[in-house]
Amino acid sequence: MTYARTLAEIKSTMSTLDQQIKEIQDRNKRVEADKAWETSWTRRIIILLLTYCVIVSFFLITRLPDPFLNALVPVLAFAISTMTVGVVKSVWMKNK
Repeated sequence: MTYARTLAEIKSTMSTLDQQIKEIQDRNKRVEADKAWETSWTRRIIILLLTYCVIVSFFLITRLPDPFLNALVPVLAFAISTMTVGVVKSVWMKNK
C-alpha cells in the first residue's frame, strides 16, 4: 500500500507541477506580448495620431492660429522623446 500511495502522490505532484508550469508559460507569453506592444511602432503611431487629433481639436475650439501646423509641435516632441528613451535607458543600464 505504501508504494501505491507514494506513486499516486508522485502522479498528483507531477500533475500539479505540470499545471503550474503551463500557467507560468501562459503568463510569460502574455508578458512578452505586452512588452512587444509597449515598444511597437504601431502603438507609437496610434498615440501620435490620437495626440495630434486631440490637440488640433483643442486648437480649433479655442480658435488658435494654424491649428493643423501648430499641433505638430507637441506630437513631434512626443515622437522624439519616445525615440530617445531607449538610447537613454541603454546608457543608464551600462552605467548602473
